[in-house]
Amino acid sequence: MRDHYIAVIIPAYKVETKISRVIQSIPDFVRSIIVVIDGSPDRTAEIIQKISDPRLVVINHEKNQGVGGAMITGYNKALDLGADIMVKVDGDDQMDTTRIIDLIRPIIKGEADFTKGNRFMHELQMKSMPLVRRIGNWGLTFLVKVASGYWNIFDPSNGFTAIHAQVWRFINQQRIAKDYFFESSLLVELRFLNAVVQDVYIPARYQDEESSLSIFKVLFTFPSRLIKATIRRFVYQYYLYNFSFGSLAFIVGLIFVIFGFVWGVVYWIKSINTGIPATTGTVLIAVLPIILGVQLLLQVVSQDIAEVPRKVIHNSLLPNQE
Repeated sequence: MRDHYIAVIIPAYKVETKISRVIQSIPDFVRSIIVVIDGSPDRTAEIIQKISDPRLVVINHEKNQGVGGAMITGYNKALDLGADIMVKVDGDDQMDTTRIIDLIRPIIKGEADFTKGNRFMHELQMKSMPLVRRIGNWGLTFLVKVASGYWNIFDPSNGFTAIHAQVWRFINQQRIAKDYFFESSLLVELRFLNAVVQDVYIPARYQDEESSLSIFKVLFTFPSRLIKATIRRFVYQYYLYNFSFGSLAFIVGLIFVIFGFVWGVVYWIKSINTGIPATTGTVLIAVLPIILGVQLLLQVVSQDIAEVPRKVIHNSLLPNQE
C-alpha cells in the first residue's frame, strides 16, 4: 500500500458539523487529503483551518461550483501532487472511510481503472435506504446503464469512488458535469476511454442528513441529459469509431419499428373513420416489421452488454519510463 500515492478528495459544502470527523477518520496510508471548500457559506472553512494534519491540502472556491466543479479542482490538484489513485469522499460523514482499502484494492491489483461503491448488493442494505432514494437510484441506474454502456454497474449516484490518476488525465473535463450529475457524466466519459469500471460493496450509512438526490432531479432533470449522452455514445461507438453488426441492426430495426407503427396507426384511423375493419394482410404489414425491428434492437442491446470493457487501460496510459 505504501508503494502507491493515495489521495483523498473531499468536496466540502455546508458540512461544518461533520467535516472534522471525516478528515480525522481518513486512514494513515492516505498521503494527501485534499479538501475543496466549495463556496460554503457556513463555518466549514473556519473549522478546517483548526485541523492539524500534515496531509491536509485546502483549496477555496470563492463561489460555489457544485460537487463536480469541486472534484475537478481536487483531482487536478492530486495530479499535481503526484497521486496514483484518487478517492472521492463526501464531507457529510455518510461514507465509512475504513472501506477505502476495499475501494482501491481492485485498482492496485490491476483489475479496474475506476471503482465505485454499491449499496444494493444485499437486501438488508436496500431496506435501510430511504424509499425516496431507492426509487431515485433504481430509475437513475437503468438510464445510466444505457447512456454509459456499463451494464455491469448499479447504484450510479454513489459518490464513494476511486480512479487511477492516469485515467483521469485522459478524461475530457469539459464534458464533466459540475453539479450532482457529476458521477453519471464521469461514467459516460469513462466509457469513451473503454475504462474498466467495477462495483465494490460498501454498506450504506444514513444519519440525519437530507438527500441531495431528489426525485425531481432523477425523473425530470437527469433523463434529458442522459438521453443526449446515449445518442452521443451510440454515434461515436457504433458509427464513428467502429461499424459492426449492431450499427446496421440498429438502423434497420429502427426503420422497421417506425414503419410498422406508422402503418398501423394510419390504417387504424382509416378503419375508425370508415367503419371497415382492416384486413389480415394490412394488420400483418404493421405487426411483422415491428416484431422484426424489436428483435434487431434487442440484438443491439445484447451486443452492447457483451462489449462492456474488461481490460484495464491505466497501465497502457502510463508514460514510457525508458
